[in-house]
Amino acid sequence: MKNTLVIRKEHAGDHEKIYFVNDQAFERSDEAELVDTLRRQNKLLISLVAEIDKKIVGHIAFSKVFIQSSGRLPQGAGLAPMAVLKEYQNRRIGSALVNEGLKQCDDLGIDYVIVLGHPKYYPRFGFQKASTFGIRCQFEVPDDVFMVLELHKGILNSIADHVIQYDPEFDRV
Repeated sequence: MKNTLVIRKEHAGDHEKIYFVNDQAFERSDEAELVDTLRRQNKLLISLVAEIDKKIVGHIAFSKVFIQSSGRLPQGAGLAPMAVLKEYQNRRIGSALVNEGLKQCDDLGIDYVIVLGHPKYYPRFGFQKASTFGIRCQFEVPDDVFMVLELHKGILNSIADHVIQYDPEFDRV
């Protein structure tokens, strides 16, 4: 069957193709290098690829995020990066990656997901401005691009007024 989209976990043989997808989609190597670094350090919670006719055309990664607190807090994940080859964009491949990634986060017991992303794209999945909940990013970013999605109802109340921190590897992106 032609043009069948398959979303699956990355395999060891996919690494160079994933690098290419991120490098091409972002027109720089920072995100591709980030994925490689997180993978080497075993910090990728989820890494999925999108294939069409056995060609990798998209990629999405999720890694843990942290909140400095003395108490037990919900488990969070950061969606970053998500990339689709330019010639395959606007075909709902990114949406398929996001939806499957969020499902797998939920299956892993992740309570919330954050993203630094396009303010018109991510709300379609239920993401809201994190500032609505008093949640801030460790980086200086525009308010409308730092968003959060609650995977378990009411969980955001327990992280309100906190600063979300990414792994140090994100400092270089």
